[in-house]
Amino acid sequence: MTRLDWLSRAAAAPLRGEVVVPGDKSVSHRALMFGALAEGTSHIRGFLEGEDTRATAAILGKLGVRFETPAVGERLVHGVGLHGLRGTTEPLDCGNAGTGMRLLAGLLAGQAFDSTLVGDESLSRRPMRRVTDPLTTMGASIDTDDGKPPLRIHGGARLKGITYHPPVASAQIKSALLLAGLYAEGKTEVIEPHPTRDYTESMLKAFGWPIEYSPGKASVEGGHALRAVDVDVPADISSAAFFIVAACIVPGSELRLKGVGLNPRRTGLLAALELMGADISVENERSSGGEEIGDLVVRYRRLHGVALPLDIVPDMIDEFPALFVAAAVADGLTTIRGAAELRVKESDRIASMAAGLQACGVKIDELPDGAMIQGGAIGGGAIDSHGDHRIAMSFAIAGLVASAPITIGDCANVATSFPGFMELANGVGFQLESAR
Repeated sequence: MTRLDWLSRAAAAPLRGEVVVPGDKSVSHRALMFGALAEGTSHIRGFLEGEDTRATAAILGKLGVRFETPAVGERLVHGVGLHGLRGTTEPLDCGNAGTGMRLLAGLLAGQAFDSTLVGDESLSRRPMRRVTDPLTTMGASIDTDDGKPPLRIHGGARLKGITYHPPVASAQIKSALLLAGLYAEGKTEVIEPHPTRDYTESMLKAFGWPIEYSPGKASVEGGHALRAVDVDVPADISSAAFFIVAACIVPGSELRLKGVGLNPRRTGLLAALELMGADISVENERSSGGEEIGDLVVRYRRLHGVALPLDIVPDMIDEFPALFVAAAVADGLTTIRGAAELRVKESDRIASMAAGLQACGVKIDELPDGAMIQGGAIGGGAIDSHGDHRIAMSFAIAGLVASAPITIGDCANVATSFPGFMELANGVGFQLESAR
């Protein structure tokens, strides 16, 4: 991938306008997988045209699933049924998609054929034992490189349902086990330490698979079938997060974000910002495909620091880099704990954000599971995104209120989750350009 650096300058005027961010990545991944395993043809609208989701589609294509693209952001998935996938000797390249790899590990654990899941340099450093260990307990046979990719999944395993208590709250762990549970004998049950997003549960129900679930608990039994349905993918709140925070911190701003997914297990950022004093309202609330969506109207209001409640941390794990920026300009101290999961994302996001903010003059003390951020002013500087799309976009926000430009290194991976970010951002008032 060609290296790409950005330069972010202070906003010349308040941010204004309507924003439609790309479709939810988590929903897009799952819609592809369930559509592939279903009987019949599923029509996905609002599909995220990002590198991560396209990698998942390409893998399913190698396994015998046929896709059509009637228009940008749409997919017709011609399902092959639960046992219709065909093996390949080619490595299955997940690119940078941790969600894709972990969920596919569960899906492939019950197949009759061998598979090898690989990823890019970043993904190849990420831990997979949290998924492969419980899958092995179910009877799967998976080899790793000291717990990291590639994942060599041996076919023909006889899976048995288990009751599993994950040590950390993770929708990816839960989803991988539920996918494997479709192929297992008996009941597969996941009981979480804290409730996580329930996209997999609601989508299984929509595709006709009997499932029992409540916040923090889900169970399925094997022996049923998935039936094709149409899926409308909501706008991704993780992508909306950068515009939400930007409008909160640039004086005089007002942005409307259209059709954002408001799944209760994904709205922790909104709760956190409101605790900090943000002015955020929801309009035109509605339901689509089993998911709550609405338009967010965000207006500038001076923020203040908070001690973030632990119970909302699992509901905003992907949005923390943006929240770090909000905390850096808020009045007073913001304390974040219980977010150790950030250390095993595309980068160590606690360390990456701490180093970047320190380079811009912000006082931040890194903690094992979070940070203490003393709000105030953000200065200019040069930071390294470590190839992490969310770090890059977070410092694009920081540049809007910095006293001097911020140069952001290694931004090419933004295309994995948010194609067209720069153009959309500049359209509402960002001052973002490629660095030369």
